[in-house]
Parts: sequence; structure tokens; C-alpha cells
Amino acid sequence: MALFTYEAKDLFQWLTTREDIVVVDVRNEKDFNQFRVEGPYPFPLLNISYYEFMEDEEGSVRRVPKGSRVRIVCAKEGSAKYVAEIFEKHGYDVGYLAGGIKTWGNLLVPKLLTKGTDYAFYQFIRPGKASCSYGLISGQEMMLFDPSRNIDFYLGFAAGKGCIITKTFETHLQADYIAGSRDIARRTGATFYGNDGDFKTSKNPYTSLNDGEIHRFSIGGPPVRVLFTPGHTPGSTSFIVDERYFVSGDMMFIHSVGRPDLGGKAEEWAQMLFDSIQRVKTLDPALMVLPGHYMDWEEADENLLFTRSLGEVLERNRDIYKLETLAAFIDFIKANMRPQPEEYAVIRLVNANLREEDDEKQEELDLGKNECAASTYAKQQAAQENAGA
Repeated sequence: MALFTYEAKDLFQWLTTREDIVVVDVRNEKDFNQFRVEGPYPFPLLNISYYEFMEDEEGSVRRVPKGSRVRIVCAKEGSAKYVAEIFEKHGYDVGYLAGGIKTWGNLLVPKLLTKGTDYAFYQFIRPGKASCSYGLISGQEMMLFDPSRNIDFYLGFAAGKGCIITKTFETHLQADYIAGSRDIARRTGATFYGNDGDFKTSKNPYTSLNDGEIHRFSIGGPPVRVLFTPGHTPGSTSFIVDERYFVSGDMMFIHSVGRPDLGGKAEEWAQMLFDSIQRVKTLDPALMVLPGHYMDWEEADENLLFTRSLGEVLERNRDIYKLETLAAFIDFIKANMRPQPEEYAVIRLVNANLREEDDEKQEELDLGKNECAASTYAKQQAAQENAGA
């Protein structure tokens, strides 16, 4: 079979339909360990660097069972093509990822959450970042929530649905990826909405949100209610769509809660987060939580959607959400604090429009999974220490 190229969306499709393929990542071990292809189901993934193929072609090829359908991944495409040509010479069915690993990092997968009588709601899953953005369509209008920097995707999606983007909302000033609302607003004329608690000191041309206000489409469609839920950041904001869906940003995840220590004010922000949790616990438990991130694919439902009822999320994380006192909650946060990635400080400045970086640097900053949850970090550390004892 002739050598071919494939796209990130093809790879995601193969992984979700459990195609019989072997993925070979030819980047160095350090880059591979920092960020790699992940899917909803187990699949064969080998890290055999480009240099290993240069030094020992025969031995490297033998590490992949003969007859395998091989899919090569590298940093920028060139090394993958080189290795793919080697596999082709040895008789393998082989393709390589066009554009390199960054195309996997930027991939957005649209999944329909619901289609009502007068609206459609989509979750855009970003497998490379373990994050989710959202698109709400009614008539010929589309609202976005937490779009990534893959602007062309959102514009193309809207055009394909016969609508224009009219509003784009940020749940908070993102630290783990380059946000897209500013550029989407510039390209489309959509209104960019943000909370003063995060954006007042930025240089973004945004419109302030108000707690409790309702956003609507021009004609019909579901109401979008603003709910201030500070704690992950001072300006963290959630949105309740049609009194059915709770777009929680990084305040609440299916597993865990958003960490309040990224701004260097862990105790102060933890107090805000504790108060926000008490507020959220009074909401309708039937609301479907739509998080800004997920920890792993085990959180997805049978349709590979990241959504659970608020009641289920509270029960899944009862060790967190049933903490009755602020002191106990602060103790939990302190026990689970861990260093944040160094690039987060730069990403915050870029998202605040206080620092400019070229596209190549933004690509570099944007790669890698998120570190936004306050999880069972302390237990994990203890388990590792006990295992090594």
C-alpha cells in the first residue's frame, strides 16, 4: 500500500472506533512524556525516536509487529515522513500525521449535546488539551463559550451551520491555553464578554458581565443566565443555559474542583471558591454540568460526551463538596497544591493582551494537558512514596 498522510481528525476517528492501528511517536522521550496522543480507549503507542531509526533501522522496525497498520507522529512532520518511508520499504501499511503533533494539540471535535425545538448545543472536545469549549446555536446566530485559538475551526463550523458568531464568553482569564474570544471578536464583530474580576486590568476590548443578567438571541432560543462563581480566579463565571445546562468553566469538573492557587493567593481564593461551592450546591441537581476540562477519558459518558448531572458530580466528589467548614476546605487545598507549569504565567499575559507572541511561540505555549484541577494530589504523592519505600 502506498505511503500516505492523514490528519488529526482521522487519527481521532480511528481511536474512537477502535481501529487496529499502532501509533509510533518518533519525538524524543522528553517531549513524548510531556505531551502525547491519548484516546478514549487503550491502543498500542510506541515511542521510538527518529534518531533510533537513523542508528538502527532494522532493530527499530522490528519493535513493531510485522503486518501492523502503522501511524507515525512527530513534532513537525518531516521526521515522521522519513520514518514512514522506512516502514513502507519494509512492507508496512503506513501513514504519517500531516503538520505534526501541533495539529493534534489544536484538534477540536464537535459533539452534539442536544437539539431542541429552537436551538442546538455543541461541546467542542479538544483531546490534546483535555479541554472543552461550547457553541450554542439558535436561528442564524451562534454564541461561544471559552473558544480556543483555533479560530478558523469556529468560523468554519458557524458557516457550515448557516449562522454567524454574535457573542463569545470567557468563563475566566485562562492560564493553561491561549483563548480565542479576542480574535474571534476582531474577525467577526461578535461581542466579547468577560468578568471585571479577571479582565479589568487587561487590555482586552471586552464587555463586562453582571451577575444574574440574562443573554438572549435576537429571535427565540434559550436564555443564558450569568452566575458569578469566583475562586478558581477572582472573575470565574459560570453560565446556565435554558435552566438545563451548567457551563462551569474551571470552577467545577466532573472529577474534582478548580484549583484556587494559580494566582499565588491560595488561601484568599480558596475562601471565594468555598463560598461559590455553597452557592452551586443550591442549584437544581438535575442541571447538566459542562466543564472546561476533563482529567481523563473515564469521565466521558457512553456517547463520549463530558457531562454529568450536578447531583452526580457532587456525589462523585463528596470528599470535597461535603467539607463543612472553610478551614477544612483550605486544608484540602493546601494538601493538594503543586507547582503550576512555568508557561502559565506567560499564557495569562497573552490572554490579558499584555504580551504579544508570534504564532510559533503560541503553538509552543499551547501544547500540553491542563493542570487546573485541585485533585487527590496528596494521596497520589503518598502512594508514590509508599511504593518507593
